[in-house]
Amino acid sequence: MIKKIFAAILVATFIVAGGTVTAKSLWVDGGTKSLYADKKARNVGDILTIVINESTTQTATKARSNSKSGSISVGSGTGIFDFIKAFSASGSDSFKADGSATDTNRFIGQITVTVVEVLPNDNMIVEGTQSIWQNRDEHKITLRGVVRRDDVTMNNTVPSTKVADATLKFNGKGPLNAKQRQGILTQIFNFLF
Repeated sequence: MIKKIFAAILVATFIVAGGTVTAKSLWVDGGTKSLYADKKARNVGDILTIVINESTTQTATKARSNSKSGSISVGSGTGIFDFIKAFSASGSDSFKADGSATDTNRFIGQITVTVVEVLPNDNMIVEGTQSIWQNRDEHKITLRGVVRRDDVTMNNTVPSTKVADATLKFNGKGPLNAKQRQGILTQIFNFLF
């Protein structure tokens, strides 16, 4: 008897509540990602992190040398040319220049970028900007390039060495950065001279 009353209460509860029971799928609608899929970036608007570890070294050494010398001697004239006195002349010219330059740069950091376009071959064009302010100085990193989906790690990161057609810009502005630039007069003198 108690079982029948409990069953009647349960049926009445479903009828009062609307009686609709829905089931949800374990897979995302559209079937693009399964329950077991990783969270790698693959579509426009997805984000991923580029791990920047770049180093460049340029060395140039130049040496130039050039020399030239010449001499002439004339004996005294005879006969109608006795007005010509004996003389000699010589001259030389030399030039030598040496120069060398070495430039080493190292950039380490991370920047999170957004997929802005997916190409027909499934490569992704990514772009992102990171701005860091410190003591009224802004340090801005901008990155744009092409990433293969296969190069995205399980942590949703890509090493900067795997970014094709990469453009990496480091800019800064503020009081400290302004002091590191040449003044206008110095720039004018460097331009003129």
